[in-house]
Amino acid sequence: MDPRGRGLQQHVNTRKITKENGEFCSKLDRFIPNRSAMDFDYANYMLMEARKGKENPILNSPSREAYLKKLKEALNINRTRILAFRNKPPAPKELFPQEFLTAQSSKPVKARRHIPQTSERTLDAPDLLDDYYLNLLDWGSSNVLAIALGTTVYLWDASNGSTSELVTVDDEIGPVTSVNWAPDGKHIAVGLNNSEVQLWDSTSNRQLRTLRGGHSTRVGCLAWNSHILTTGGMDGNIINNDVRVRDHIVETYRGHQQEVCGLKWSTSGRQLASGGNDNLLHIWDKSMASSESATQWLHRLDDHTAAVKALAWCPFQSNMLASGGGGNDRCIKFWNTHTGACLNSVDTGSQVCALLWSKSERELLSSHGFTQNQLILWRYPSMVKMAELTGHTSRVLYMAQSPDGCTVASAAGDETLRFWNVFGTPEAAKPAPKTNPEPFPNVNRIR
Repeated sequence: MDPRGRGLQQHVNTRKITKENGEFCSKLDRFIPNRSAMDFDYANYMLMEARKGKENPILNSPSREAYLKKLKEALNINRTRILAFRNKPPAPKELFPQEFLTAQSSKPVKARRHIPQTSERTLDAPDLLDDYYLNLLDWGSSNVLAIALGTTVYLWDASNGSTSELVTVDDEIGPVTSVNWAPDGKHIAVGLNNSEVQLWDSTSNRQLRTLRGGHSTRVGCLAWNSHILTTGGMDGNIINNDVRVRDHIVETYRGHQQEVCGLKWSTSGRQLASGGNDNLLHIWDKSMASSESATQWLHRLDDHTAAVKALAWCPFQSNMLASGGGGNDRCIKFWNTHTGACLNSVDTGSQVCALLWSKSERELLSSHGFTQNQLILWRYPSMVKMAELTGHTSRVLYMAQSPDGCTVASAAGDETLRFWNVFGTPEAAKPAPKTNPEPFPNVNRIR
């Protein structure tokens, strides 16, 4: 090819408009001004007239320069640029109102909660029975923890750390096999190995009555529903007792073939969940259950492959129940108690002994036996492990939650009682106004 033709071709290529990175750009060697944005009169003045003053400084007196400066400011010609290559960009549009952005930015961001990995307090619990089927720990609404050690029930006041003995039963009727506080936090039910249940007033350390004739063997679990005390026994029977009347047995639920080891009433008091050593989970509806009915239960669920002791009703979804299976099952299952459907099942890898829901967050705490003997905090519904709490050297059979929902007490076969600040710090409550001031406030009291 002719060298001159090659040079012409290269010159033409440099003038082509190419596309780089998705945008058109020109490889030309000059600017094309935007004529619509030019002020030709001002440009002519700056090029022709303005030079006269600089070339004839004698004609420019200080007063004349001051006058010209004021004139330029008044006529808005105090500019330095002559050519304008593009228009000014338009002002950006506000996608959101400024007050909305201010309100959003002022909203406090919730800090990530620290979960202590060790217990904040440890107490000795000698003679604590290492029995998976019993329920020997409960925390009442008056902030008093009850624990059964052998034949004795002890009360630990969390507000001042004091310990007192409630009752010691005879060896012929003991040991104590279950404890459960009434909703008022003053009265407590004590289940015994000889099938009896005692009712006590904790404020006066006085026994109120004994419930007899319902079970033929030990009473391993208890659950209150207002004035109704529900008891579950080794005989497989579940009995509703009205503690206000002499003939206390009002209903008997028959469905388990072996020992009943878990009982929990729903928050509404309409449904009762029961778990047994026969690997069965029953949901009973208070409105449809009767002693004469052949099939009393609302749902009979047999998905677990080991004993079902751990039961916990969800605080933010009234028809959801969590249940935990024993050593051959190791699963936590979630149920819709209206339909009986299993919503989810998680293999924890070890025996599930107890379950507790957080009262403020969507979190679930489980305690375990063989082989890890730990507590696990789960985030619901993802069931991601948030923390694993270790310290017990034997299976963690019993758990109880403080009234404020923040502290959890756990008792294990290693005969220790541990307290965990697992659910956070309670919010500071506003002090209630004193309507009736206390008389003689300067007089000291003996606690």
